[in-house]
Amino acid sequence: MFKNITRAVWILSIISLLNDISSEMLYPVIPLYLKQIGYGTLLIGILEGIAECISGLTKIYVGSVSDTFQRRTPFIQWGYFLSMLSRPIIGLSSFVGLIFLGRSMDKIGKGIRTSSRDALLADESTLQTRAEVFGFHRSMDTIGAVIGPLIAIVFLHFYPGNYQAIFLITILPGLFVLLFTFQLKDKNTERVVPQKVSIKEHFSYYREAPKSYLSFLYIMLIFTFVNSSDIFLLLKAKESGMSESGVLTLYMCFNLVFALFAFPVGKLADRFGKIQMLITGLCVYGISYLAFAFTSNSLVIVGAFIFYGLFYAFTQGIIKVLFIEKVDAHKKSSAIGLYDGLNSFCLLIANAVAGFVWYRFGSAYMLAYSGGISLLIAIYFLCLYPKKNPAK
Repeated sequence: MFKNITRAVWILSIISLLNDISSEMLYPVIPLYLKQIGYGTLLIGILEGIAECISGLTKIYVGSVSDTFQRRTPFIQWGYFLSMLSRPIIGLSSFVGLIFLGRSMDKIGKGIRTSSRDALLADESTLQTRAEVFGFHRSMDTIGAVIGPLIAIVFLHFYPGNYQAIFLITILPGLFVLLFTFQLKDKNTERVVPQKVSIKEHFSYYREAPKSYLSFLYIMLIFTFVNSSDIFLLLKAKESGMSESGVLTLYMCFNLVFALFAFPVGKLADRFGKIQMLITGLCVYGISYLAFAFTSNSLVIVGAFIFYGLFYAFTQGIIKVLFIEKVDAHKKSSAIGLYDGLNSFCLLIANAVAGFVWYRFGSAYMLAYSGGISLLIAIYFLCLYPKKNPAK
């Protein structure tokens, strides 16, 4: 079952699992903690928005630098180190400057490691096994997203309001993450002495990217404009009458579906076609959002949210594999970095638009337009790629 999963993929997957336990432990805690120490939702939104922009720029820049040196592990190590260091900084301070520094460090850490990690996963796979490898990694990563909030919920049940202790607890899995990163080795062991490249050139991969890559990039960014934060779905669940603990439990169930199906979906994608899996995922997204839009029945919403977990299983790893397969082998990190970076900026716009539409016209309109456009993109891909699995 795991014959195509190499030692390096196992290590990267365990690292992601432990890191997600640490980071997702704070998912329900950070906004509560910031409110406890006196900061309102406006400041929280500004902090998150600025930090996300910093992360986007870092992903584009470091993705190019990683390809320039053909090195992955140093960026992975530094990225996880910064994220681990950032969490106690946030939890042990009530000064807005240090809180902003902590959030920025966390996002910069994510920006530094993401494209290099994905490039190393690609280096450890073949064209025939790539979706399986990425699916396995996403499954392990998401198991951490189930365990983390569960630990936070149990802890707060016994120690309500003790948010700072959770920030300190996150250090332990973070230390194990760092230890595992030193077990990684680059696939390419030849020393590369790159030509001098200006900072501007590290942000200009789009100029040399293949047309097939750019075409796919434009379509996926259009989808990002309607793919707003899952927080809106959690708000819809709360709006339907669910308790806070019920909403958090639903979030964990959603992640569990994602974790269980990502690996088998990756194996299916390698066999039957990655585009077909992507189209299926977009259809799941559209159906789920339309279900959210046209009902207030809590049972239907629970079913739609759990079904929505399949969208991530069918798309998250596969989208990155499709981008990688459209570029030269030595540009994998640049390809992922450009997509992830631009995706971060588009998500900011998507969340702002979704919030405005929700506020001005109601949740049904916002959810319906997102679901409808997703189905149109699925139809577009179905017409554009009638063949099994075009890589180029």
